[in-house]
Amino acid sequence: MLKGTKLFQRRRQRVRTSIRQVAAGRPRLSIHRTNLHMYAQIIDDSKGITVAAASTLETDIKKDLKNGSNREAAAVVGKLIAERAKKAGIEQVVFDRGGFLYHGRVKSLADAARKAGLDF
Repeated sequence: MLKGTKLFQRRRQRVRTSIRQVAAGRPRLSIHRTNLHMYAQIIDDSKGITVAAASTLETDIKKDLKNGSNREAAAVVGKLIAERAKKAGIEQVVFDRGGFLYHGRVKSLADAARKAGLDF
C-alpha cells in the first residue's frame, strides 16, 4: 500500500501532465498549501519566469489576518493574485492545484481568484 507522500507525488504528477496537455500557452496559477500558510504564483512556463506571486506571509495581508491557514486567508490570497495578474496583463490561466485536493482552502483560493476576474 502506498503512503501519503507517495500518493501526493503521484497525484501532483498526474495533475501537472494534464495541465501541459490543455495549457495551450497560457500561464499556470500554481498553489502551495502548508499547515500555516497559503502561497500562489503565476508562472509563464514558456519563458520560465514567475509573473506574479502572493502569500499569507506578506506584511500587508498578515496584519489583517488572524490566521494564515484558513479559508478566509486563502480567499484573500486568491483575490490578491488575481489583481496582480491583471496588473501584469494576464486574464487567462491554467489552475495547477499540485497534489492538493480541490477542497477547502484550495477551492476557496480558486473561487476568490475567479470572482476577482481571473479566467480558468
